[in-house]
Amino acid sequence: MDYVRLGETGLEVSTIALGTWRFGMEHEETGVVETGKNEAHEMLDAYAEREGNFIDTANGYGDGDSERWIGDWLTEREREDYVVASKCYWSKESRFQENLSRKNVRAEVEGSLERLNTDYLDILYLHRFDDDTPIERTLRTLDDLITEGKIQHIGLSTADAWKLMKGVLTADLNNFERFTVTQPLFHAAYYEDVAEYLTVCSDQNLSVCPYSPLAGGFLTGKYERVGDGSYDLDAPENTRAQLDDRFLDFYVSERGWHVLDKIRQIATDLDATPAQVALRWLIDQPDFTCVPIIGARTIDQLDDNLGAIDISLTDEQFDAIFEARYDENGTLYETNV
Repeated sequence: MDYVRLGETGLEVSTIALGTWRFGMEHEETGVVETGKNEAHEMLDAYAEREGNFIDTANGYGDGDSERWIGDWLTEREREDYVVASKCYWSKESRFQENLSRKNVRAEVEGSLERLNTDYLDILYLHRFDDDTPIERTLRTLDDLITEGKIQHIGLSTADAWKLMKGVLTADLNNFERFTVTQPLFHAAYYEDVAEYLTVCSDQNLSVCPYSPLAGGFLTGKYERVGDGSYDLDAPENTRAQLDDRFLDFYVSERGWHVLDKIRQIATDLDATPAQVALRWLIDQPDFTCVPIIGARTIDQLDDNLGAIDISLTDEQFDAIFEARYDENGTLYETNV
């Protein structure tokens, strides 16, 4: 395992983080639970055995089971050996509190600490930006929680670039703890859409820990295109394309197919897998520290993803993936999101 300094946090984290969004997730229509408790612990064991130390969760993943299962697992481990990140906005403690009010932030942090069986969070992300609560109030609450030792660093997930910058400037003006980590949707086929957000990260030295770095599995190459101009695909059994009605609209696009074609070509040249190439492309981002969060369902998938650490992209290969978004006339292919 390779490690990287996570921007201004000073934390040394694995080059690839383990996401636990699937832990306890049950699909309403099919009743399928993507990752049960035993499988979750096996995944955590495998990640730790491979010297991974960066675990990402949220208060609502698996209706709280993700944090509970991680907490159970941590009781058999040295807490200081792991960097644990969670999130708040949607409430687990009250069905009436879905915001970043002082009351909700404190309640959600306390709930996460209890479920995780820990005294502190290494990172707390604001899962969304709350337009109805003054950001000064939220940041003051977070600053107090840092003083109390309940969280160590704060970050922001999905938001507009100007809101991210507003949070940074507000913290600086008030001498509050500022964001040091971000968690946007970002992958090889989805860049221009978050370019301004990433520019803020680069300018303000914020680390980027993208979710869905493989476009929900699309960039693993497991799917095949159906037809000439359609976004339809041929999906293997029990893959996300079959379980999630939003998959086609959210991850599959003309731009995505062209980027995937280039990734497949480079993977063949490197004797690697498409997933490894797509993840390496993120790790190699030149303007900010980028630590992708993987959501493997099996140990084999985990090992395949971690194989990204062992490959290298040339400058030409890195640029070719970026350029695959454009046609021969320099026009950006369409995306659905």
